Amino acid sequence: MQPIRTEEVQTVLNRFANQDVYLHLETTNGAYASHHNEGFFSAGAYIRNGRIRFSHGKITGKGPYRIGLKLDFGWVYAEGLTDWELTDNGQLLLAGHDYEGKLAVALQLSYEPF
Repeated sequence: MQPIRTEEVQTVLNRFANQDVYLHLETTNGAYASHHNEGFFSAGAYIRNGRIRFSHGKITGKGPYRIGLKLDFGWVYAEGLTDWELTDNGQLLLAGHDYEGKLAVALQLSYEPF
């Protein structure tokens, strides 16, 4: 993965618009480490291979970045994104890593299931 370059990510997001695509979205703040500190509140969200169609995708911010995907009846939204990659299979992989390099958020789009 490499640091996000907004113009390049926006170009790739535009390619996925108005098509059925598969979504992987997850957040984590250390759910598996919470047992080490009972005072730590752990939360997260996860969806894999959710099939969506969005009419408009937009990356914003000065870093870390936010991406919103406009659905017919709502939005998919991720923030805290720092890095990206376009795979040889055409999958868009975006991740947000914290200051220690640990994954905090992932947003991925693909034409095929993950």
